[in-house]
Amino acid sequence: MGMLDGLLPQFDREMSTTRKVLERIPDEHLGWKPHLKSYSLGELASHIAGLPTWATDTLSAPMFDIGNGRSSVLLSSRSAVLATFDANASAARSALANSNDAALMTVWTLKRNGTPLFSMPKDAVLRSFVLSHLIHHRGQLSVYLRLLDVPVPSIYGPSADEPAF
Repeated sequence: MGMLDGLLPQFDREMSTTRKVLERIPDEHLGWKPHLKSYSLGELASHIAGLPTWATDTLSAPMFDIGNGRSSVLLSSRSAVLATFDANASAARSALANSNDAALMTVWTLKRNGTPLFSMPKDAVLRSFVLSHLIHHRGQLSVYLRLLDVPVPSIYGPSADEPAF
């Protein structure tokens, strides 16, 4: 059994679950923030929609320098968020499916303006820096939905709005 035998089903499950949450975002509240220091609903959803590209980037290069910046796009509707997420998740899954154990054990480095911040195998980057990061923001988005009185889908088990799992 190879590393992809565990990673691909995890990736598929998290992308499917994330899409269920993104499907609930209300267009009329994209500018809403739960706090002045928080992302708006639209900013958070746009960030989540872009996160699968981090998997593609991790698999295609030995490092990324955040000092070079990464332009973030603010998507203007739920349909745009879903279309972007679907395209990015599909590309990331293809990149992952075309990888192998040796590539996943290759060390990847995150830098800021040339200074290394951390290095770890690409498998660990994908599980922590990409998937766990996405799960973290999906959890935030679930709270936003609850605060806006939008039904929250089941994620790892029943929710108050979807008791059947």
